[in-house]
Amino acid sequence: MFWPSVRRHKHGVQDGAKTQLTDEQWDRIKDLFPWEPPTRYGGRPRKHPRGCLEGIMWVLRSGARWKDLPNTFPSFSTCWRRFRDWTESGIFKVAWSRLLQELDDLGEMNWEEAMADGTFSPAKKGAPEVGKTKRGKGTKIMLLIDGEGLPLGVDTESANAAEVNLIERLLDRRTMQRPPARLIYDKAGDSDPLRERLAARGIDLISPHRRNRKRRPTQDGRKLRRYRRRYKVERTIAWLQSFRRLVTRYEYHAHLFKGFVQLACLFTILQRF
Repeated sequence: MFWPSVRRHKHGVQDGAKTQLTDEQWDRIKDLFPWEPPTRYGGRPRKHPRGCLEGIMWVLRSGARWKDLPNTFPSFSTCWRRFRDWTESGIFKVAWSRLLQELDDLGEMNWEEAMADGTFSPAKKGAPEVGKTKRGKGTKIMLLIDGEGLPLGVDTESANAAEVNLIERLLDRRTMQRPPARLIYDKAGDSDPLRERLAARGIDLISPHRRNRKRRPTQDGRKLRRYRRRYKVERTIAWLQSFRRLVTRYEYHAHLFKGFVQLACLFTILQRF
């Protein structure tokens, strides 16, 4: 029986397939994904990294299983291995940091204030960084953005961890070392010791007091006018949740789930170019 060959372009994706990246976006990060072309000595050549990245991003956006990857991309096992290797090597975070630096050089970032919040991702099975809550078991995604809504840092932790204990670690794990002047958070960040520790680092925490607070108020009400712009972090979380693989956690290993979150942030920033 004759089987027609699948026509693929030079990047390893079938002709006519819908790509996840434009050529301009790929050109900005392609040097971080090296590729060795076939040699005259023979042997099975490695798949082009763009084709593998396109397949990974298809899984990230659709939320489908790896084995459901269309044959317009390299095999699902190849894409999964590349995703594992790139996540463990930190390539996604390096590319993310580079793009933020480019936007910062263009003056498109707002360092006067930053915003942060946490969102819940349910998990189907038990795994590291999975905890039980009233909504079920899952993982908490912590997100830090600048004043324009650009992702500056992410972190993942068990869903039963208190957000007030994760804010400083989130700041420490941001992709750029430049600290924001202000950090806007919701009532979950209301903590006088946290305000003092962030003030020592030159960061002013703006967070409304809880209703059941018994100590005297320490938050200046005039600063809370900035709290009206906190919708931007909710908007960025909505952008990330458009990647269906983040809505529900299926990865057993916590660092692979975080790799998907970092890739979603990277693609969100690529959309600005």
